[in-house]
Amino acid sequence: MSQEKTPSNLEEAAEAATLQPASPRDAGLAHYTRDQEARVVKKLDWNLMTLFFVLYMLAFLDRSNIGNARIAGMATDLDVSSVRYQWLLNMFYITYVVFEFGVLMWKVFPPHIVGAIVVFGWGLIATVQSATVNWSGMMALRFFLGAFEACYGPGIIYLLSFFYLRHEIGFRCGIFASAAPLASTFAGCLAYGITSGHTLLANWRLLFLVEGLPTIAMSIFAFFFIPDSPEKARFLTMEEKDIVRSRAVRQVGTDASARIGFVKLKDIALVLVDAKAWMCGLMYFCGNVTYSSLPAFLPTILQDMGYTAINAQGLSAPPSFLAFLCALITTWIADKTQQRCLVIFVTGVVGGVGYIILATVDTVGVRYFATFLASAGVFSTIPNILGLTLNNQGSDTRRGMSIVLINLIGQCGPFLGNTVYPTNEGPRYVKGMSICAAFMFFSAVLALAQRLLLMWENSRLDRRYGPVSKDRVEGEPEDIAQENYGPKFRYVL
Repeated sequence: MSQEKTPSNLEEAAEAATLQPASPRDAGLAHYTRDQEARVVKKLDWNLMTLFFVLYMLAFLDRSNIGNARIAGMATDLDVSSVRYQWLLNMFYITYVVFEFGVLMWKVFPPHIVGAIVVFGWGLIATVQSATVNWSGMMALRFFLGAFEACYGPGIIYLLSFFYLRHEIGFRCGIFASAAPLASTFAGCLAYGITSGHTLLANWRLLFLVEGLPTIAMSIFAFFFIPDSPEKARFLTMEEKDIVRSRAVRQVGTDASARIGFVKLKDIALVLVDAKAWMCGLMYFCGNVTYSSLPAFLPTILQDMGYTAINAQGLSAPPSFLAFLCALITTWIADKTQQRCLVIFVTGVVGGVGYIILATVDTVGVRYFATFLASAGVFSTIPNILGLTLNNQGSDTRRGMSIVLINLIGQCGPFLGNTVYPTNEGPRYVKGMSICAAFMFFSAVLALAQRLLLMWENSRLDRRYGPVSKDRVEGEPEDIAQENYGPKFRYVL
């Protein structure tokens, strides 16, 4: 279906291009060197990515610390059985899916307002979890937590496409998503410190309180420091704003500010019939079966290996830290080589091998090593899928809708992932490990199939419009709207 839509999109874009200036010089674009552009990108990284990274780390911490709270006494105090615990996890993802269209709010409304509301909302809910007195109350809070977080993580991934070019976006997705395994690292360390002490407040309540309050405070930073567009970034000089304005024209053919405030309904519909977007969604589903369950169940898995509850909290940190490093390394490699599907294939295989070892080996040391492989593979696969999705849609609305679509499909993965580790199947959880291994390997196969489809699409475009040169003259951003559908648009493999 997608191959039938692409030519029409390209033709419409070519007609629209006639309304654009004929050259960068006519458009009044700034002329700059690669060094000048690199300094601007570095400034964006330090100011934007640092804030987004910290906020997502808090988001993932507030989402997954329920696994640490469970073995710190919550299961006993709230009478949370294995089935009830699975429902607590599933409730979060039910609303995460239902409220996924909130991603498009980042394009319709000023991002600094959307960001502040979302961050404050989930921070408040995460903190109030410390006051729950029964399972029903915790279920209600997990419902609202999922609603607010659904608008943040996917929304920021979409927002990044307004600030970074397509050969830069993958690594920034990696920086952003790597906050998840780093949060798991801190979750283990924080939980170890909190649950190893003796306080008047129950350890699990203190855990929710300590990890929820910082998020509320960070909502103030979100309001004042999330720029609505690159041109409105307070940390950029006038000269640097001219450069980001030029980058926006190179990217989509208009200045950055004009990209906020509307969506195109036709583009939303076109994503729904694009096979490439659906394949990314299926890969995202496979990744999320394991991505959602690993942080929540890793402490329990380690405890069932024979470690005490306190040691299990601490031992869950090293595999998560390795996953943090691998997420950064693999997305950097994918950006440099522009071979995202091959990178996803490798990460899928690594994660699958880790789960196979966990399912088939009894030795505790070997099984603990396998948690490193599983963590590295799982947490590296997700950001590379995000970069692949954004790279291969040719308009702002389509990029946003593709993020919505892959999350609508992918966030159903946790419904399965959260049910594969029932306590009565411990300590090896053979069925759960086997299911996770199968989905990691399936994501690897889908990545190869996606690559073949994209190669075929590019060959058709080359025959229709001629090959595209990848070289750019120093200081001359020659192409306008090169990331939107047009004669020079090509899919990233």
